[in-house]
Amino acid sequence: MIPIPQNINTLYCALLIQKAVPDKYHPYYRKWLRYYLDFCQKYGFIQSDTKSLPHFIKKLKEKKQTDLQQKQAADAIYVYYGEETIPEDKNILFKTNNKIISSKKNNLKPTNASWVPEYNDLNAEIKIRHYSKSTLRTYTTWVRQFQGFTKSKDPKLLSTSDVKEFLTHLAVEKKVAASTQNQAFNALLFFYRHVLKSEFGDIKNVPRAKRKTYILVVLSRKEVDTIISFLKYPYSLVVKLMYVCGLRLFECMQLRVSDFNFDTGILTVHDGKGKKDRTVPLPDRIVLELKNHLESVITFHQEDLANDYAGTFLPDLLERKYKHAAKELVWQWFFPAKMLTFIPDAGEYRRYHLHKTHVQKAIRNAVKRTRIPKRASAHTFRHSFASHLLQANYDIRTIQELMGHSDVRTTMIYTHTIKSRTIKEAKSPLDLP
Repeated sequence: MIPIPQNINTLYCALLIQKAVPDKYHPYYRKWLRYYLDFCQKYGFIQSDTKSLPHFIKKLKEKKQTDLQQKQAADAIYVYYGEETIPEDKNILFKTNNKIISSKKNNLKPTNASWVPEYNDLNAEIKIRHYSKSTLRTYTTWVRQFQGFTKSKDPKLLSTSDVKEFLTHLAVEKKVAASTQNQAFNALLFFYRHVLKSEFGDIKNVPRAKRKTYILVVLSRKEVDTIISFLKYPYSLVVKLMYVCGLRLFECMQLRVSDFNFDTGILTVHDGKGKKDRTVPLPDRIVLELKNHLESVITFHQEDLANDYAGTFLPDLLERKYKHAAKELVWQWFFPAKMLTFIPDAGEYRRYHLHKTHVQKAIRNAVKRTRIPKRASAHTFRHSFASHLLQANYDIRTIQELMGHSDVRTTMIYTHTIKSRTIKEAKSPLDLP
């Protein structure tokens, strides 16, 4: 007996749910469908033609099937037909477990379905969890690629096999990196669980892109100083702060005036990666430069107030709670943008922070001018910070806290960036100098 094709089986299971057939009857309905498809193939009937159903029921009667079994088989085949193949002048009722259920129009589409509600739900689910905008952008991109791969199949018809085929396509045909495939996996896992509200299923035996050991690019102290010397203010100060505090670029851009405590020499990083806060020490060598920069920020802010600007951008709904906070000095960006941003809906101007692309471009141009033969970027200064501390024999746990890593294994990658100093000769502690 032939098995039910995968595409038909997926669609049929969705129809059973739509027709409110109890779950305990689903195996029986699939069994009757399988018998029907085999009957049509064996005796030359057209599967989609309702005229073949009486012949199938007659065959079941010859096989000594009970009246209840014949009725259930007919119900199962009617579900397979869908309303479009049933004459409109007949009010078909499906009797299941003594419960009468009216037939409804089948709106499920195997292709070219609209995913607009799902994208709206994805946006809402990410915002509820306070994930970053970059996460929303990344997950949306992968869902769109998945939608294109499935030819816009109705989301209700999506199954685990679709994910398996998509991940296999990325690994085998696209030959993407392991990190890219894992990113796609995480995006679809979130989409299935929180948007489709369905179990992701088992995806074993899916070809996975091989993960290779990647040695991070690290600059020497001399190379860091050379690059900074080719940068203009305020980009030079941005790079210095990323290097001496081990900041990510977005963490540095989002610093506010209140984050600096010069009396204690502490910098507080709010809403870092994973929405985690941490503190890092401020080196004495750049404190004076930071204070001078703060004076220019204060002057800049006073000029904005004189021009009656609306204030800075505040996180979440903080402005509703504190109506005047947007104009207070403590909430101003430490690296403010040069130009004001116009908000069309409110008809007002606000100040945003320095855009990360401007910093990235400045670093890229500075590296070219230094002719340093390394692929240095903004994140390279964070790698250099951790590697130089490790080279100076700082404890790995201390570096983990300064970097804001949840797992020490993430910090351990920097052990590959420095020269090993392991002494292999076995000695007693009493013999050590």
